Amino acid sequence: MTAGSSRSPSTPEQPWPVRVVSDQIANWIHRLGAVWVEGQITQLSLRPGTRTAFLTLRDPSVDNSLTLTCPPRLISEAPVPVTEGSRVVIRGTPRFYTGRGSFSLQVSEIRPVGIGELLARIERLKQALAAEGLFDPRLKRPLPFLPTCVGLVTGRASAAERDVVEVSRGRWPDVRFAVRNTAVQGPSAVPQILEALAELDADPVVDVIILARGGGSVEDLLPFSDEALVRAISRCRTPVVSAIGHEPDSPLSDLVADLRAATPTDAAKRVVPDVVEERRRIADARARTARALRGWVERERAQLAAIRSRPVMANPHGLVDSRAEVVAEALRAARRDITRIIQTESTSLGHLAARLTTLGPAATLARGYAVVQSVAGDHDGRVVSSIAHAPPGSQLRIRVSDGALSAAVLGSTPAAGRTAATTPAPATPAPATPEPDSTEEQS
Repeated sequence: MTAGSSRSPSTPEQPWPVRVVSDQIANWIHRLGAVWVEGQITQLSLRPGTRTAFLTLRDPSVDNSLTLTCPPRLISEAPVPVTEGSRVVIRGTPRFYTGRGSFSLQVSEIRPVGIGELLARIERLKQALAAEGLFDPRLKRPLPFLPTCVGLVTGRASAAERDVVEVSRGRWPDVRFAVRNTAVQGPSAVPQILEALAELDADPVVDVIILARGGGSVEDLLPFSDEALVRAISRCRTPVVSAIGHEPDSPLSDLVADLRAATPTDAAKRVVPDVVEERRRIADARARTARALRGWVERERAQLAAIRSRPVMANPHGLVDSRAEVVAEALRAARRDITRIIQTESTSLGHLAARLTTLGPAATLARGYAVVQSVAGDHDGRVVSSIAHAPPGSQLRIRVSDGALSAAVLGSTPAAGRTAATTPAPATPAPATPEPDSTEEQS
């Protein structure tokens, strides 16, 4: 430091006097030079006969303020009246008064911010926020059908508060409110609204928040176009309804809120359902449902009656009864045919059995014939059909109708006109069981 370069550093043993510290601070502040500052005048003290006017300039967005001093003529000769609440741009030089250790800006020029300039700034801010997507309709959250508790941010004892509360309770008497009264215009409005908004958004009981204010001038509604407030509304987890001013008024809070209401009364109607209207709707719905149900029952009953009136449904056994005689006659005919076929086949079978019995070996044996078979030798069991097959001395078995006889050949006599040599012996033995056509001899 320039002033401090000639002095030794301050220590507990060698502290600086107050005047030295004040001089050091004043030197540094005075080196800053003139600056342009924008803010809102919250306090104006202009006493007749004084050479200095005292003002307080406040930041509209945060709770910061500066003390200003200026000649009274700057205020009286301003092209636009400078009053408390005016937005101004001032040119001032920082001053530190060592006598009382206070800081202020010594104003050399005051420029009131006109309506056109304010609207232009709001429009530029609107375009910037729109480019960021804060006004995107897809970000809008739906309002609850019947909110448990409605948060209300409005001025104390204001018409907006009265309208919202009375209209809401007239529509739904059991509705509850969490009211936060704040300034709704002036330099302290934005900080107070931000605090109330954050408090209601953090309350889990609050289902929806209403920002309500009556109509006013552009300057009066400026807090609701403040960038800090607009961004705070966009960050809220609870749906926010903006009901600022009247229908023509359109602050930026209307664009970022989840729902814009034309007036506080309109906000109450859109947030709280009308119990009478809802009961009427329920009654209408019940009546429509009952009519639809009765109509459906009547249609189904008519269709059922039409189905039951059909012959097949009116007398379901009639069709069966009309066909029963046909079925019985067909059954009798089938039985007759089957009986006739069985009798015919039985007779045919009897004839075949009789023929088979007549032609069988047993019948032949019963008429006195016998079957002669050789017993010993290689041709055991062979049917003897020639005297050549049974030379003298051969052992024979003679089968008759009631048994068998054993015999021996004593001799043979050829038939008349035949010799034994003329009948050749068979090459292979005959089967043990004679066929009906085998050669037979009488015993």
